Amino acid sequence: MAFTLPELPYDKGALAPYLSQETLEYHHGKHHNAYVTNLNALVEGSEFAGKSLEGIILASDGGIFNNAAQAWNHTFYWNGMKPGGGGAPTGDLAAAIDRDFGSFDNFKSEFTQAGVTQFGSGWAWLVLEGGKLKVTKTGNADLRQPVQQVALLTVDVWEHAYYIDYRNLRPKYVESFLSNLVNWEFVADSYEASR
Repeated sequence: MAFTLPELPYDKGALAPYLSQETLEYHHGKHHNAYVTNLNALVEGSEFAGKSLEGIILASDGGIFNNAAQAWNHTFYWNGMKPGGGGAPTGDLAAAIDRDFGSFDNFKSEFTQAGVTQFGSGWAWLVLEGGKLKVTKTGNADLRQPVQQVALLTVDVWEHAYYIDYRNLRPKYVESFLSNLVNWEFVADSYEASR
């Protein structure tokens, strides 16, 4: 069965002014869609045909891995945002952030630093590893599953994620993501499911 481009969990204009409808039309409709289309073409008739996206990611490399991982990363990224998002988490997640980073402000600083200093294209992540929250970053299509870290939140720092709205101001984009877009309920649900 072929993979399909998942619908966004909100309207393409719903994240404005922090991410414009034009950005989502290109990023979701063109870039994310291209990964799904390419993945379908690459797995057709191969040993990966019929496998789950996660199964392909864990067993592949090269072009198949790149397209499968990017399809997964983007779907996860979209779900980590919502209209009227941002602010600070609450409950057990907030307590875990305070425990493992010292404060929410320290977490924001580490997460921003990871996103801003990722050379070239990639991702910044909040992950759970061995019961502890950590911030990490990956290049290109790399993701957290193969290294036994559970992804809780990611920000896409490939230029196509922000260039229409922020041009070369990646720090402003990451700050705006944290302040205005993060879906902390999604992050908290992922955290609870992983403990």
